[in-house]
Amino acid sequence: MSDLVPGDVDGHFLHRVRRMTPSPPDPARGGHAPLTDDRLLRLFDAQIGSRHLDLAARWMQSQGRGFYTIGSSGHEGNAAVAEALRPTDPALLHYRSGGFYLARAAQVAGHDGLRDVLLGVAAAADEPMSGGRHKVFGHPDLAVLPQTSTIASHLPRALGVAFAIERAKKLGVPTAWPRDAVTVCSFGDASANHSTAVGALNAAMQCSFQGLPLPLLFVCEDNGIGISVRTPDGWIAANYAHRPGLRYFTADGYDLDETFAVATEAARWVRSHRAPAFLHLRTVRLMGHAGSDVELAYRSKQEINDELDHDPLLGTAQLLVTRRILTAEDVVSAYERKRGEVRAIAQDALGRPKLTSRQQVVAPLAVDRADAVRVRASRSASPEARSHFFGSRLPEDEGALTLAQSINRSLGDVLAAYDGAMVFGEDVGRKGGVYGVTRGLSAKAGPARVFDTLLDEQSILGLGLGAGVSGLLPIPEIQYLAYLHNAEDQLRGEAASLPFFANRQYLNPMVVRIASYAYQKGFGGHFHNDSSVAVLRDIPGLVIASPARPDDAAAMLRTCVAAAQVDGRVCAFLEPIALYHTRDLHEEGDEAWLSGYAAPEEWEHAHVPLGRGRTHGDGSDLTIVTFGNGLLMTLRVAYRLARAGVRCRVLDLRWLAPLPVDDIVREANATGRVLVVDETRQTGGVSEAVLSSLVRRGFGGAVSCVAGADSYVPLGDAANLVLVSEEEIEQAALELVKVRPHHPEMVQV
Repeated sequence: MSDLVPGDVDGHFLHRVRRMTPSPPDPARGGHAPLTDDRLLRLFDAQIGSRHLDLAARWMQSQGRGFYTIGSSGHEGNAAVAEALRPTDPALLHYRSGGFYLARAAQVAGHDGLRDVLLGVAAAADEPMSGGRHKVFGHPDLAVLPQTSTIASHLPRALGVAFAIERAKKLGVPTAWPRDAVTVCSFGDASANHSTAVGALNAAMQCSFQGLPLPLLFVCEDNGIGISVRTPDGWIAANYAHRPGLRYFTADGYDLDETFAVATEAARWVRSHRAPAFLHLRTVRLMGHAGSDVELAYRSKQEINDELDHDPLLGTAQLLVTRRILTAEDVVSAYERKRGEVRAIAQDALGRPKLTSRQQVVAPLAVDRADAVRVRASRSASPEARSHFFGSRLPEDEGALTLAQSINRSLGDVLAAYDGAMVFGEDVGRKGGVYGVTRGLSAKAGPARVFDTLLDEQSILGLGLGAGVSGLLPIPEIQYLAYLHNAEDQLRGEAASLPFFANRQYLNPMVVRIASYAYQKGFGGHFHNDSSVAVLRDIPGLVIASPARPDDAAAMLRTCVAAAQVDGRVCAFLEPIALYHTRDLHEEGDEAWLSGYAAPEEWEHAHVPLGRGRTHGDGSDLTIVTFGNGLLMTLRVAYRLARAGVRCRVLDLRWLAPLPVDDIVREANATGRVLVVDETRQTGGVSEAVLSSLVRRGFGGAVSCVAGADSYVPLGDAANLVLVSEEEIEQAALELVKVRPHHPEMVQV
């Protein structure tokens, strides 16, 4: 072996196999029942296929036409995990689970897993899952949900899928998975340390501890290293072997008999107990982290070559030779035939068409069936169902409602109309939310549909993502906008990206309600007065609703629900906390901020399409563009300016994405002067997008902007020093129109 290059996985395998002879069973390998000959041959085919995928990916990269080289070499024992499960069990896979994917593909007639993967490596437009947008393990016919370069970000979704399987049964609604399905998700030992993984595992254990059914099999593929950083020896076992509510199994991925037996036991346990389990699959990592990785920079030659002796393909080859299923020569022949097969597919993949236009790339994000959304948003439950839900007094008979009340009644209508709708989050159940927005809904819809969660935003959103992709209609609540930042990657990297990387073959419709913005009279500081929407506005495909008035809120919530159902949209519904219980606009007792609730027969007329603003007034002197709390302040200022002879029109954006650009341009042209009032921040705020839209559309009039300071919000009266004020709005408006009021006393705030 001295002539072999350290880390030469291919050469080492062939060198060792050619010298193999039948040998007596090794008692150290345990007493697990052996795999049948056919099963062993089928799994070996998946294993060598996975190995040659890795080799082919690096060859394709050397040609300058392959774009992904993170491989599965050393992890091929995970093929036995796929064999232990059913092809209808939803799977969310680690990027080193190539053996699993090929074994799963072999379970379903007519599927060529090799071609699937190689088309992805080549970024071919006809790759069956992502359409050439990424190399993924995924296919809807195989119940494999696509993941990209996963670092545990898929675990909260896996939790949600497992939860949805059981909750759908309880609600009596159909789901995408069989009623007795098991959800499986695989990840690496390094990823197990990520807060996302820790949170998902903790949430699963808490569900189990409470007796909530959760058929979820975690598979930790432990190769002892994350790129170059070693996992402490024994850490995974020490951390997860004795956790409450989590059954632990362990197997050596080198030994296919053992891996299949233990995985079968684990899958059977999860399927029968409907409870989570942790399969610790001990593996090695061969060929480095990826094609660009130089292992000798951080590992010794001896360490690299020692791991070659634990190559799982060698373990399976020895089983085949020992049982006289194949000779050593047969193993080599099978291996070389697979090399030729994979190389031929790779060569073909390199010649396949690629995505060649921006329109092709963004197509999965560009779906907007506005007419169908309008029809769905106008649909209500039957009169009998609404009466059963709301009782003798329907929302439209209550008279004028606050913003909080209007959202509450609209959520009630959604729950009455759709059996699969669920409202959940911290404190939304019996308490009815911190601000009372969900009050009474749990009593009306039942605790299976309106319920409290643990305090973990990643798990809340992951629960929604899993429920959405399973066919339910999740409406999670994040208690404050600042809390979202703990978990925003669940929206950016998982929710919004799924239609893109699945080419819309998988969707996760969801409406995320978020108590947002500031102006709570100094209460709570920055964690309860956060206005940072920049992290949301740059997420491709994400809908951002920002209602201010009660009637708009009800209609926009119906639009978001309809867009989720019709187009699979993910929507962030930003609710201004300071306006929840506001009743008055210009003076105490005028109740001009209240609105009636539209009856179902009026919903079509009251429909608010995505990306359409609302104009208040028809003044010709100045256009003021705003949203959220800015609307109330601006309307107050416009009222006083009108008395001073300055006629304004106020455009409420209502949608921060898609931004109502046509409305902005139209209203700007109507006056030739635009003032943007942005309660967020000067940097990264909404005003930047409004102003750039005007520039792109060639607007040549005068523009100005009032925005919040680039600061966190402090406690007490100091908050007013960084937030937009009515005085600032008024002064900016007067400067823009170059007029001074005739009666200064009329413009005092």
